[in-house]
Amino acid sequence: RVRDIYELEQSSGVIVSVGGQLPQNIALRLHNNNVRVLGTSPHMIDAAEDRHRFSQILDRIGVDQPAWKELVSVEDAEAFADSVGYPVLVRPSYVLSGAAMNVAYDRHMLREHLGLAAAVSPEHPVVVTKFILGARELDIDAVAHNGELIVHAVCEHVEDAGVHSGDASLILPPANLSQEVMDRVREIGRKVASAFEISGPFNMQIIMQPQPDSEPLLKVIECNLRASRSFPFVSKVTDTNFVDAATRAIVGEGVPKPRDLMTNTGKNWPYTAIKVPQFSWTRLAGADPFLGVEMSSTGEVACFGKTPEEAYLVSLLSTNGFRLPAPGKSVYIGVDDLTDPRIAQKIANHFAAAGYPILTDCESTRDIIKDVDARVVKLDYVNRHALRDAVFDNNIDLVVNLAKRRPDGKLDSNYNMRRMAVDFAIPLVNDQRCAEMLVDALDALPSGTSTALYGSQPLNIETPVAVKTWREYLEMRNVD
Repeated sequence: RVRDIYELEQSSGVIVSVGGQLPQNIALRLHNNNVRVLGTSPHMIDAAEDRHRFSQILDRIGVDQPAWKELVSVEDAEAFADSVGYPVLVRPSYVLSGAAMNVAYDRHMLREHLGLAAAVSPEHPVVVTKFILGARELDIDAVAHNGELIVHAVCEHVEDAGVHSGDASLILPPANLSQEVMDRVREIGRKVASAFEISGPFNMQIIMQPQPDSEPLLKVIECNLRASRSFPFVSKVTDTNFVDAATRAIVGEGVPKPRDLMTNTGKNWPYTAIKVPQFSWTRLAGADPFLGVEMSSTGEVACFGKTPEEAYLVSLLSTNGFRLPAPGKSVYIGVDDLTDPRIAQKIANHFAAAGYPILTDCESTRDIIKDVDARVVKLDYVNRHALRDAVFDNNIDLVVNLAKRRPDGKLDSNYNMRRMAVDFAIPLVNDQRCAEMLVDALDALPSGTSTALYGSQPLNIETPVAVKTWREYLEMRNVD
């Protein structure tokens, strides 16, 4: 037991904000059992973990959030979903990595997800919130002391909102945010730090919802009063030790003065860093290689580049299991009803122009990417021997599955396409924004740097950009 160790060591305090979710869950019980918890008050940690209380506090301090309702009954949840419109997000409290968190697109899915959420967190409320389609997500890592914001970093997700931050590709500094948006994000962080009287690290996720003729709406969806998995990433990229600052804030000694690292990033930062997830799908037989609100990654890779495209390509090529398709091989593309047709066509156009045959799994997908000469190849996923022969005969060397709806079962064609890629060690791109970023990165590569062929284009597949050290990138910064 934690208390046994605490008493044996005659400890003067316990830190619960750098050990993930489990220490957060027991923080209040430790406090109630006369264990001194250093840093942010356990009562505030508990308030942030309780979805209902957290949402109430945001309402009180005037911080916007998606429309929400605490679950009282399935009927009430259905009435709420009908009033705000599907899809909605089911959010249990006190869970790790988005466990049992799911997006419901209709009543049937809502009932199913509510049952799962109640089973995973039976003693705590389940909150249903409006899920915003077409929005982007921002990650804010920060440190505060006695409710005052000391330092923060803002990362932008490549993927649309709805992908767990642990599975998302993070861009730092953000590539598409105005200084006005960055200032608004900082103000949100300041209000949250003050409301929860934070002393130590915290992490927030904010939805950025585009507006036709004005700055985007910013809505907070989550706040964890602990260090996140991206703390080392933002520390490395900003050359600022966030954990050191957090430790000083927790113990109240040598606390650094407040700094704004996110001012004029476009001028002061002549480089970009991107962190991409690493998955272990091959070790999970039958698991769906699908990106959603529940975390699936087992690691991450981060790389620097002079541009976001350069950093993304290098990071992706550094993950285990991803490579660009060999010349003459085929690219297999799948979509669903939520896929953006523009992106699907863009992906098909790029690879077709590079000399790759484009294959699809059905006529409706071929109709979407009608600007290229795509061939329909229907695979028999039940007969593994026939499937292996078909993959070999059709020279499939890259699978791009752009489906956004999580399937109900294993008969779904998009699930089988993704699983086939994993089982046969075929590189897989399973998000439409990541696929678009990939082709943008390939298009942005300078000519004349080739030592190997990528399709009909001369590119160096192994090291497409010059290699620089971390210190060389930091020395490029214009720091006042």
